[in-house]
This record gives sequence, structure tokens and C-alpha cells, in this order.
Amino acid sequence: MLTLEVQVRDPKEIPADLRMRGIVPAVVYGHKEPAQSISVNAGILESVWRDAGETTVITLKGLKSDMETLIHDAQVHPVTGKLIHVDFLALEKGKKIQISVPLEFVGEASAEKAGHVLVKALHEIEIEVAPAELPHGLEVDISSLVNVGDHITASQVKLPPSATLITDPEEFVLSVAGHINEPVPEQKTEEAAPAEGEAPAADTAATE
Repeated sequence: MLTLEVQVRDPKEIPADLRMRGIVPAVVYGHKEPAQSISVNAGILESVWRDAGETTVITLKGLKSDMETLIHDAQVHPVTGKLIHVDFLALEKGKKIQISVPLEFVGEASAEKAGHVLVKALHEIEIEVAPAELPHGLEVDISSLVNVGDHITASQVKLPPSATLITDPEEFVLSVAGHINEPVPEQKTEEAAPAEGEAPAADTAATE
């Protein structure tokens, strides 16, 4: 698990002033935790955010007691891409969490080598899992896909031991579709029709 030093902040502080000092305003809350305003060093937070994303437990230090959290929402500047505000979701000890986890497609599909198209219907699935087993991503091995019509459903994705699948088990994650080759219509040369009142052109092959 990752750790992050935070400080309790006065919610009346102006966010722009904090950012000028290299600090990101944030808030932490949970089902049994009242919302609490905190601040985090911008550089350290950026590093942790890159490693954690929204699917890795982060232990916040510097509060009354250490708190296990997830980044629930991260706001970035539209131009610089820098973090400007973060919401942390406090986790209840002993309670599973329901979360969408991204899928990571691995391996090589014979179907793709044969020229068929792999249609990715899902890029994440929803599970309920113990925080200690929360995966950063779930691998999907595509090497079993050989022929058109082959597919992988959500139920075939390998989950951590404590996890329960929330997504419909029969929902397609990935399927194989064939190329649709439309025939190119033949171009026919059409003779120009004679103008009204004009005799058809003489056959150049006719004898005198």
C-alpha cells in the first residue's frame, strides 16, 4: 500500500493561494467519516497519483489516526494537466468496496493475426472486493481467440479470491468479428445517347 502525508487545513483558506505555494487542496470523507478538509504537497501527490490511480489503497498519515483511502475524484487543470483538487474516500475496516477496475488485455490472438477484428466491448468491470486485495487492473488473456464468433465474457475474467463480480457475468468483454469486404462495382462505359432528331452515328466498321 502507498502512504501519503497530509495536513488538516482550514476550509476557509483560498485554494488559489495554496496552489501558488505548491499545495493541493483536498478533502477526505467516507460512509462513517465526516468530510474533512486537508492539504497535500503537490509534487508528492502527483507521484502517488501516477502510481495509484483510483484503484490502489493509499494510507493517509498526519490525521488523528492513519486512514486507508482511495482517490475517488481527481480534478486537473485543463491546460497544464496538474492536479488542482482531490477527493479521498475513506474505507471502512473489514468492509468490502464496490469499484470499477480497468481491464488489461494481454497475449496474442490468432484471430487477429488471421485478419479478423477484435471488438472490445468493455474496458473495465465492476467488482466488490476486500481493500487489501484491490487490483490496480485485471488481466484478460486474449490468446484463446481463434475464430470469428469467439468471445470472452465478464465471468471469464480472473478475480482476486475475495472479489465478487457485479457486472453481468454474460456480458461480452471481447469478441471476434470478420472483415466485411464489399465488392467493388464494375464500371461500365456507357455510349452517349444521340440528341433528339439526330440520327445515330454511322458504324465506323461499315463498308462503303
